[in-house]
Amino acid sequence: MEAVSLQKVVKSYRRGKETVEVLSGLDLEVAEGEFLAIMGPSGSGKTTALNLIGGLDHPDGGSVTVCGERIDQLSNAALARWRARHIGFVFELPLLLTGLDRAERRRHVAVALQLVGLSDRGRHRPNELSGGQQQRVAIARALVADPSLLVCDEPTGDLDRHTADEILGLLQSLNRQQGKTVIMVTHDQKAANFASRQVHVDKGMLIEAAAAA
Repeated sequence: MEAVSLQKVVKSYRRGKETVEVLSGLDLEVAEGEFLAIMGPSGSGKTTALNLIGGLDHPDGGSVTVCGERIDQLSNAALARWRARHIGFVFELPLLLTGLDRAERRRHVAVALQLVGLSDRGRHRPNELSGGQQQRVAIARALVADPSLLVCDEPTGDLDRHTADEILGLLQSLNRQQGKTVIMVTHDQKAANFASRQVHVDKGMLIEAAAAA
C-alpha cells in the first residue's frame, strides 16, 4: 500500500518580480512502512517536496495523496486537522494540536520518551541536554500523537558523525520495529544509507531512484 503518491506535481515561488519553478512535474511514490531518503543539491526542490508531503504547502498543479487522502484538495483548516492526525514533524509540537486532554498528553509523552531512550530526561530543560539528546526530544515530539508518517528535514545536520549515526539508527529502529513510514531529506550520503531507499531530485525532477546499500 502506498503512503505517499505525488503525480506531476508543480510548484513555483515568487522572488521579487521573478517566478522560480521549484518542482517541474515531480512523480514520487512511497510505500507504507518505507524509510525513504530524498537527496539533492541546494535548491533542487527536495525540501519543497517534503513540505508538500507534510501538508505544509499546496502545489500549483498535480496531485498529492498522503495516507489515502488527496491533501492538495483540502482547505487550510482541513489540512491543519489532517496534519495533526497523520504527520510527525521532527521540529514541530504536534501534541498540542491533537485535542487530547492533559493526562492523555502526559501518557503519550511518556511513551514517546521511552521509545527514544529518554525516560529519565523528562524533566530536564533543553540547555541541560546534549545535542544528540535534544534531537531525540525532537523525534519524541514528532511521535507523541502516533502519526502515520514521520518527516525529517536534515535531522543530523548540526551533529557530529557519532551522534548523527545514533539518531539515524533511532529513525531506522522506529521504521523497522514500530513500522513507521519515514521520509528524510538529506544532503549526506552516509545519512541516506540508513534508509531502505534513496531518491535523487534535481531541478525539480526525480532523476534517480535506488535501494540503499
